[in-house]
Amino acid sequence: MQELEKIPGVEFKSLVSHGDQRGFFREIIRESDAVFTNSNNFSQWSHSKMAKNTVKAWHYHHLQTDWWYIAIGITQVVLIDNRKNSQTKGTKIEFLLSGESSDGGLQAVVKIPPGVLHGCKVLSTDAHLFYITSRIYDPNDEGRIPFNSSSIDHSWGKENELIVADNDKKEFIPKSPYSD
Repeated sequence: MQELEKIPGVEFKSLVSHGDQRGFFREIIRESDAVFTNSNNFSQWSHSKMAKNTVKAWHYHHLQTDWWYIAIGITQVVLIDNRKNSQTKGTKIEFLLSGESSDGGLQAVVKIPPGVLHGCKVLSTDAHLFYITSRIYDPNDEGRIPFNSSSIDHSWGKENELIVADNDKKEFIPKSPYSD
């Protein structure tokens, strides 16, 4: 996964499953994991069940860090460094995040730091995204750029086949807590 870590602050923790005839056990995250240490602490744990062709994009935060894990299904994940003063501003990484090794995606936790645009598309029948956030949800911290914005070099596919919430069709640029 080293080649995916092109954006400073984006980190991956590979997961190991221990299976037998009953199923499997998989440890997701420990407070002592390098991907989780030096964070702004755990504040919220959320679960999103999404149907095939659901697109959630583009989101970013000024203060909040996210840790994403797909428990069931497979998603296409896209991250773009949108931080004004970053040496990698504009860098885009794409990867599959999956709950099953047979899906061909990464079985991992991905850390998404503030200022990194993030989005996903469900490729399987459905997908379960579990995510931890470093802050309690604050709509004034979460910026949104429409999923199909011409300012972002990415297509999620044929728009008439996608499931997109109204919020992901709107632009909302919250005032940065760092600005005057």
